[in-house]
Amino acid sequence: MLIDLNADLGEGAGTDADLMPLITSANVSCGFHAGDVNSVASALELADQHGVRVGAHPGYADRANCGRVELDYDEGEILRIGVYQLGALKALAEVLGVEVAYLKPHGALYNQACRLETYATGVLAVAGECGELPVLGLPGSVLERLAREEKATFIREGFADRRYRPDGSLVPRSEANAMIHDPKEAVEQVEWLIGQQKVRTVCVHGDTPGAVEFVRAVRGFLLDRGHELKAFV
Repeated sequence: MLIDLNADLGEGAGTDADLMPLITSANVSCGFHAGDVNSVASALELADQHGVRVGAHPGYADRANCGRVELDYDEGEILRIGVYQLGALKALAEVLGVEVAYLKPHGALYNQACRLETYATGVLAVAGECGELPVLGLPGSVLERLAREEKATFIREGFADRRYRPDGSLVPRSEANAMIHDPKEAVEQVEWLIGQQKVRTVCVHGDTPGAVEFVRAVRGFLLDRGHELKAFV
């Protein structure tokens, strides 16, 4: 079975060069929640070198919390911060000869867009204004429902290294045991996500301790089980 393995990169975590050969899609920071022009440009260049597809990863300008604290925004504000970030990323990518192929909101913006209509509508508006980009999100989310209603392209995403609540949402990082650290457990979850949740792409975070070893192990287990790793777009 085909699986896309994506990671959040360009954030200045120092792991991009080691992670890029292991993944098939890279969610590249737009510089608001983390990273800067140099880390973003480096991620774009590495993706190009390794044949990795690039997606835009916009978030809140809250570096102290890496964009992971929910904020009170209206649809217009989401549209403005999103278009601003994607405009900068796409311009830089064009100079470097790299295509930005999809959109994945970051952190709190992702969670709010998957749960609340105002944020989902704003994110979909950003994707529409920036080239009708496919949008990544949780299966069964508000974001998926609105995307289907608007005939926008929605890609179901799962997380190898995050635990889930019974309703399909992610366990908040502020809670104990929110992260998965055992690669074997992660692979079991990935196979559940593919088989039961019908996800097309799986995320592994690049800014957690031991990220490179974790991703390498997850990738190895998936290949051993006969999966083929390939970008979804």
